[in-house]
This record gives sequence, C-alpha cells and structure tokens, in this order.
Amino acid sequence: MTVFAPDSLELNRKLPLWYQVSQSLRASILGRPPQAPLRLPTEEQLAEHYGVSVLTMRQALKELELEGLISRHRRRGTFIEPAARPGSPVRLLGSVDAIVAQQSGETTTLLEHGPVPVPVEVAPYFPGLAEVVAFRRLRYDRESGEAANWAENLLHPEVAARIRPEDLERWPMTRVLRDVAGVTVGRIANTVQARLADPTTSQLLAVPLLSPILHITGVVYDENGRTVDVARIHYRGDRFSFAVSVDSSPE
Repeated sequence: MTVFAPDSLELNRKLPLWYQVSQSLRASILGRPPQAPLRLPTEEQLAEHYGVSVLTMRQALKELELEGLISRHRRRGTFIEPAARPGSPVRLLGSVDAIVAQQSGETTTLLEHGPVPVPVEVAPYFPGLAEVVAFRRLRYDRESGEAANWAENLLHPEVAARIRPEDLERWPMTRVLRDVAGVTVGRIANTVQARLADPTTSQLLAVPLLSPILHITGVVYDENGRTVDVARIHYRGDRFSFAVSVDSSPE
C-alpha cells in the first residue's frame, strides 16, 4: 500500500524534538493534496525520516492522535483521518513559570470539589478511568475585585489525593500540582477558542447569556506523558486578551 510522504524538517536543538516533529507532520497532513495516501509510514520509518528516536516519534504521534488528525490501529498501522483539514488549533510553546506568574494575579474561591464520572469529551486523556476529581473555582481580578474567569479542573484521582482544598484558594493549580502534589510537569498544551456564555458562565461571571467569552482547555502532562489535569477555563471576553510573542533567534 502506498504511504503518505511527509515534508522534511531541519531540527532546532533549542526546542523539544517531539514538538517540532508533531508540528511539521501536522503541517504536512493539513496541507496534503486531495488524492494523497492516508496511510503513514511506520514509527521506525518516520523516526528515521526526521532523525529522532522512536520514543520521540511516538510522543509526536500521540499529540496528533489527541488532536484527531490521525488514528492508530494495532497491526494495521497509522492513518490520517480523512476529515483532517486546516482549522485545528495552533500549538505554541511557553514555560510553566510564565503560566504560574500569569495566574498569580488572581484571587480564588473554591466553589465545589469531588469525584465525578469522566466526561465523554475528555475521556481520551484518562484511558481506563471511570472517575476523576473535579475542582471548580471562581477567580477574581485582584485589583478590581470583579469575577474574571471560572475554571473546572479534572484531575487524576492519584494526584488529587495529594491536594487540599485550601491549597487552591492560595495558589494557582499549576503551582499546586508542581509544588504541593509533587508533579514533575512535562508539558502543558493549551487550546483557545471563542465561545458563547452558557447559563453557568453567565451567572458566575455576571455577563449576558450568549455573550462572547474565551474558553481555554489546558492539559497538563507529567514527565512520563501521563495526563494529570484537564482544565476548562471560561474568561470574560471584555476583560481578557490572549497575547503570543514568538522570538526568532539563531542557534
């Protein structure tokens, strides 16, 4: 069977290799000709093509699988999803310290917490689990005192057992995971979307029903690639902006 031939890539050793490979392969998939084959080369062949280890290649493929761009079948191989076309979110790199610093300008009220069934839309992040622990918080701008966003964090039960409710009223979740729960954060993947306020968001953030909000889904992985937290955060559209700075510097 004919396989899809991805573009080549010149690696930058200053950035994570799995990230560069996933973004290069992602661009190749989304920019492929209409009649291009859907079957990808094997992990070993792709690793050789990009000049990385099989482990790095596997991590890159996992990222694309979570985006819904590819599907992987034991003994059959890895295939591009036929519906995969431009429109998937752009992934950008940042640092955990930068995220903690941004969140630290807010005060927090814990609304509720406890075990819940794994929601269908996040089930791929928690394979084999029937329940996760949900922490729902309302966060206020420290200067104005007005509600800025509300967040629902869905945590792996093993990690949630190390967190006290009062920790989340003092510190941002990212800091609690790192400094209290002892999680070695491997990476955080954020997706930003424009949405309309549902009844819960309208009430908590004091905005009109169906008014524009910014919705961020943040997935925290530990150093082994296991999902420890899926955060779903709803920001007031009139009090939040999302800015990205990308530097280009020679190696």
